Amino acid sequence: MTHPNEPSASAGAAPFDPAFEAAYQAAQKSLNEGGIPIGAALARDGVVIASGHNERVQSGDPIAHGEMSALRAAGRQKSYRDTTLYTTLAPCAMCTGTIIQFKIPRVVVGEARTFDGEFDLLRSRGVEVVVLDDQRCVEMMRTFQEDNPDLWAEDIAEEPAG
Repeated sequence: MTHPNEPSASAGAAPFDPAFEAAYQAAQKSLNEGGIPIGAALARDGVVIASGHNERVQSGDPIAHGEMSALRAAGRQKSYRDTTLYTTLAPCAMCTGTIIQFKIPRVVVGEARTFDGEFDLLRSRGVEVVVLDDQRCVEMMRTFQEDNPDLWAEDIAEEPAG
């Protein structure tokens, strides 16, 4: 049996996916704005409906995680049951709850090395989870976490180290 956070696709060999690239570019945008570099995109039939990025720092909104931002940008949808949510980092408990609430059937994750997320909960509710283990995402989050430990702790509701 594999660990729940091991890659589902071969590391570094994932084919180019425009929806995942939209999520990655959104994460880069957040980083460039001084925010937390997590991006997400919602797609239907391979077409990006919307993308968004973590905006906690930029907007002062404690629930403006990347996944929430992408869903907010997508606006009301009649159904999410035929969509895929792409995110650069494993979803936290809050974002996982939203994925479950809207019955999004598939989540494609850039990486889960720097944050475990809630894969067991997603899978227990029938959500397909694909982990790309994208090295760009790993490096971006590792660098951010090392350079901004207090901000990262705030984002995941942990006490700052030290």
